[in-house]
Amino acid sequence: MKRNFIIFILLSFFLLVIISTSLFAEVKVPAIFGDNMVLQQQTDAAIWGETSPNKTVKVTTSWNRKSYSTRADAQGNWKVKVQTPAAGGPYSVTISDGKVLRLKNVLIGEVWICSGQSNMQMPMRGYFNQPVLNSNQDIATSANHSIRLFTVKREKSLTRQKDFTGEWLECVPENVADFSAVAYYFGRMIQQTLKVPVGLICSAWGGTRIEPWISENGFENFDWVILPDKNGTSDFSPQTPTVLFNKMIAPMVGYALRGALWYQGESNRNEPAHYEKLMPGLIKNWRTEWQIGDFPFYYCQIAPFDYGPSGINSAYLREAQLKASTVLPNIGMACLMDVGEEHCIHPANKKVAGERLAYLALAQTYGRKGFEYSGPVLKDITIEGPVVKLRFAHANNGLTTFGKELTHFTVAGENKRFVPAKAFITRQGITVFSPVVAKPVAVRYAFDNFVVGELFNTEGLPASSFRTDEWGIK
Repeated sequence: MKRNFIIFILLSFFLLVIISTSLFAEVKVPAIFGDNMVLQQQTDAAIWGETSPNKTVKVTTSWNRKSYSTRADAQGNWKVKVQTPAAGGPYSVTISDGKVLRLKNVLIGEVWICSGQSNMQMPMRGYFNQPVLNSNQDIATSANHSIRLFTVKREKSLTRQKDFTGEWLECVPENVADFSAVAYYFGRMIQQTLKVPVGLICSAWGGTRIEPWISENGFENFDWVILPDKNGTSDFSPQTPTVLFNKMIAPMVGYALRGALWYQGESNRNEPAHYEKLMPGLIKNWRTEWQIGDFPFYYCQIAPFDYGPSGINSAYLREAQLKASTVLPNIGMACLMDVGEEHCIHPANKKVAGERLAYLALAQTYGRKGFEYSGPVLKDITIEGPVVKLRFAHANNGLTTFGKELTHFTVAGENKRFVPAKAFITRQGITVFSPVVAKPVAVRYAFDNFVVGELFNTEGLPASSFRTDEWGIK
């Protein structure tokens, strides 16, 4: 009897080992790889995952019926790169280590990561009591087999993670309603123009600063940022440096993409000097992580909003974003000076934000011509006695206010006291003067927390707030 019991225990143990080994050996991939996904066209797209140590993994792609084999390392990690064709689909990707995982309804096209804080996160259905303009109609008519949507679940981590939570979804009204409005409008315009599939990955968290979205090795030149103790056991917030990159960006580093979109800055508005460095710092950090060169990176300038009496004028943060837009190659900024809302930090007109980002991408990334992609940008200033003359780039066909008076210009003399100025559009640009400033030395435009921009090029894109001085912040 005792002998039979020992045999039963041994058989049970071996059976358990076999079952456990079988479960462990099953090939796995991170959430970013799944049914309905979009792979970047005409590139070597990485696919990776886990299996049992040293096991051979074979990846087969249906578009060329080609197989790629690799051997997992001692920890069971594996990675291959597959050649993707020109845009098309649907296709399938089969991954096997003896057991088969098949990814279905895969498209080949253009992939964009969309990140930031609440204005990027804001879904098409809007927030409670905060609508997205015309969203109901746009959601109802949104079905499009050539657009795919992926939303990363909001989570944080003190250490770099291999996976996050989310799934690729088809572009149908019930999915579009809960997807980023800015990202959707961008993707819709890109898809309609290029006539190729578009994959949109939204990884955003409302109210967050820029520092949590940068990886640990991205802070080498920012000594004012205190990095967290990775071995700490105390609770930490989503504002802690690196913790959102670790969980919401790192798991997809290496996923083949065309570029990235960004809409953030409100939570950093009181540190414009730091932000002017952190914005290009984040871009360089992500480019270093992906190791695919200077991929396109476009971002929204924060819209005007009445932040109240505390803190500094948010125009300085807008200025920091404007300055940052020229310090690196292959980046651009979409100006939102005309759509801010005085008492709502989430402007309802998300369509213009997404489409202005799309103008940048279509012109600078995809080489489309015949349209303007930027609002007027101050080119030079000339002072002639009491008169200041301004000239602008991105205004080849001139400037306009669409019938409004220019009321947001101010001038100052050497006493640094700004007063309202008269301004009018000329053939060369804008002329500004004030009868109470005989010798002006500086001009500012729309340099307030909340203001409705009134200066545009004739293509309808607004000028950013700007100043010609470099006087200290008050």
